[in-house]
Amino acid sequence: MKTAVSLPDDVFRNAERYAHKMGKSRSQLYGEALRQYLLQHAPDAITDAMNSVCDQVNQKEDAPLQRATRKLLRSESW
Repeated sequence: MKTAVSLPDDVFRNAERYAHKMGKSRSQLYGEALRQYLLQHAPDAITDAMNSVCDQVNQKEDAPLQRATRKLLRSESW
């Protein structure tokens, strides 16, 4: 999809230099940067997608598994 965006001059210049240094096209760099930004700033979208998949397969509750999962998730640093 083609789109036009306006960037501050310094951001554009830095992005151009970085893309060239990494051997990437400007479009590839911007696409990767936006994808990473969305992953970091929209984590609920991932959770919603996972919940949707679980709903579709009609997964039965497994109390021991849920307890183990909660314990593991509480120990993780988010």
